[in-house]
Amino acid sequence: MQDWTPQELDSGTPRYIAIADAIARDIRAGRLTSGVRLPPQRKLAARLGIDFTTVSRAYGEAQARGHVESHVGRGTFVKGSVVSTAPDPARAGEGDLSMNMPPEPTDPQLLAQMQEGLGYVSANLVGLLRYQSPIGTERDRMAASSWLSMRGMVPALDRVAVTPGAHATMAAILSIITRPGDVMLCEAITYPGIRNIAARFGVTLVGLEMDADGILPGALLRAIADQGPKALYLNPTLQNPTTLTMPEARRLEVAEILRRHDLTLIEDDAYGFIPARAPAPIALSAPEQTWHIGGLAKCIGAGLRLAYTIAPTPRCAHHLAQALRALTVMPSPLAMALTTQWIEDGTADNIRRFIRAESAARQGIAAEVLGGHAFRAAENAFNLWLTLPPGVTRADVLARMARQPIGVVPSDAFTVAGAPPEALRIGLGGAVSRARLREGLQQLVHATIPDTYMG
Repeated sequence: MQDWTPQELDSGTPRYIAIADAIARDIRAGRLTSGVRLPPQRKLAARLGIDFTTVSRAYGEAQARGHVESHVGRGTFVKGSVVSTAPDPARAGEGDLSMNMPPEPTDPQLLAQMQEGLGYVSANLVGLLRYQSPIGTERDRMAASSWLSMRGMVPALDRVAVTPGAHATMAAILSIITRPGDVMLCEAITYPGIRNIAARFGVTLVGLEMDADGILPGALLRAIADQGPKALYLNPTLQNPTTLTMPEARRLEVAEILRRHDLTLIEDDAYGFIPARAPAPIALSAPEQTWHIGGLAKCIGAGLRLAYTIAPTPRCAHHLAQALRALTVMPSPLAMALTTQWIEDGTADNIRRFIRAESAARQGIAAEVLGGHAFRAAENAFNLWLTLPPGVTRADVLARMARQPIGVVPSDAFTVAGAPPEALRIGLGGAVSRARLREGLQQLVHATIPDTYMG
């Protein structure tokens, strides 16, 4: 396009920056398309009545931004979109190691399939920027119902809500069923998120004694009699942090107690979609007492901030919608549209299967490196629960592991009943590669040697 002339150069910025901005602006507007040759530098300088070096600097600036490419003897050509398709290092490096993160997809074919879903989002972008229902559109709730069916859940659609993540959902539920000063039961060692949420609502958590199968039914009965609780919170599959999974028989015992005493259950099924054969949700045995939360953070991706929630009754679902509207307005329509597309085209299930396989591989690495140490783990868990040897404290290990690429969280964050044990949750997921995970675990082995100085 030998006759291209930049417009709006009187912006107050240096002239070479204004020309580079004009190139970007015309690419965005479609006036400059990929492969178009820009005017020779001297010709454009003469047309604008400016020095040749100013145009040279402008083309150089545009090239640095990735908008054009120059070839000696041929000229300067437009590369196309002003949006870079390369990963942004500033975003790629973000990750909170205090969270229990799933392994991130690395398979090129799966990544390409995930990116295809963005085409659907892009085609519906304007509509997705509007305010929408606080519990999702009918299509999104139908996708949720389809996804929940993998856990044996087939509720009526008027009990299903697409919600903005498990945390927001639990907050909304507590706003409905509790008042400040109320008591809620949970595991003695439990998910720290529910501790934080309960504290903000003035709800007292009472931890229940556990064995290898989860909370003890006898402890639950005693607490119901002694505490008069408003609800019970459980994370019964691959429990965070202990990795315990409550077996079917124990779930049936708990469900029978819930029905007999009409006690509300908040069932946090964050990890239930990961194992190939997880026990059925407690909600199936006590549907009228259970708020079932099938979060997507662990089985698809935390950045979606979505959960699929089943309310005990349609009336409860209505109350949830009103609470969510007050607290969060709505789940992100962009995230809902992408997730629904992924469920419908099979991408979501492929992500889930990748996470399942990769978490098992990482557990294998941990078992190999930490052989001889006392820890609890499960095949598809994203973490392990490490008991420290005598003479080693949580503070010792935290200090020694501060710069490692794996998450190390002390038992204090999880303990509701009794003194925190000398134990740590060790994260195996996130962006860390298998090789770097192995290195980090090897450092953990050194960090747990008594009387060792790591300075």
